[in-house]
Amino acid sequence: MKSRLLAGSAAALLAVIGVVLVFSYAQGADQRAVQNLAPVDVLVVKAAIPAGTPVDAMRDSLVTQQLPESAVPKSALHTLGDSAGKVAAVDLVPGETLVAERLVAPDALKTPGDVKVPAGLQEVSFQLEPQRVVGGQLVPGDHVGIFISMSGGGIEAKPDKETTELTIHKVLVTAVQRGPQAAGSAQPTPNPSSGAAADPNASALPTGSLLLTVAVSDVDASKIVFASEFAKIWLSKEPLDAKDNGPRIIQRSEVYK
Repeated sequence: MKSRLLAGSAAALLAVIGVVLVFSYAQGADQRAVQNLAPVDVLVVKAAIPAGTPVDAMRDSLVTQQLPESAVPKSALHTLGDSAGKVAAVDLVPGETLVAERLVAPDALKTPGDVKVPAGLQEVSFQLEPQRVVGGQLVPGDHVGIFISMSGGGIEAKPDKETTELTIHKVLVTAVQRGPQAAGSAQPTPNPSSGAAADPNASALPTGSLLLTVAVSDVDASKIVFASEFAKIWLSKEPLDAKDNGPRIIQRSEVYK
């Protein structure tokens, strides 16, 4: 009888020890996964930082976080020691790794009204979601290509066919206004133990629509207004030296060519 009691007690003790060991292992799994990937300390945005915010005023909105070295951009900042006097070039969203390109001298910051409209052109505004605006990364002074897509009627001979065309080239952006960010909209940083080597800059997606103002001719302004009312618009970042292969209307039959 005594032997059975001792055996039962020993089994119970071993079970408790096993549970403790499993719990301890699980607690350290994420830390070991990061250590195995050569972790480095980088600055990550923890609270939204509006464009134009001085470095000294953004310190409380940043946190130091360990990320796998293979997933950290070369220009990622580890401290703000060399960034004194600079300001945020664009809106910074929670979850993104702070990189050097995001901080500029105050006189280099482009804000609405700073971009001069070329003579003979007029300004027109339209609203788009971030994925249609190069991920929401455009700033005044950039040039964009404007794609217009129509579900039908784009080609007279084929009124029922969907069409897309890069309709207006190298359009000057004169202002960018972002809608309010939804609370808690940032996506969490991927768990290193999952084995995914994701770019930390892709860990948080911008939310809220953007209002773009561009400088165009009267004819192109009419195209933009029409597309905003009755079709769809997508933008590319198209610098002035981007290659132009001429107009081409894309239909279903063209996509795989």
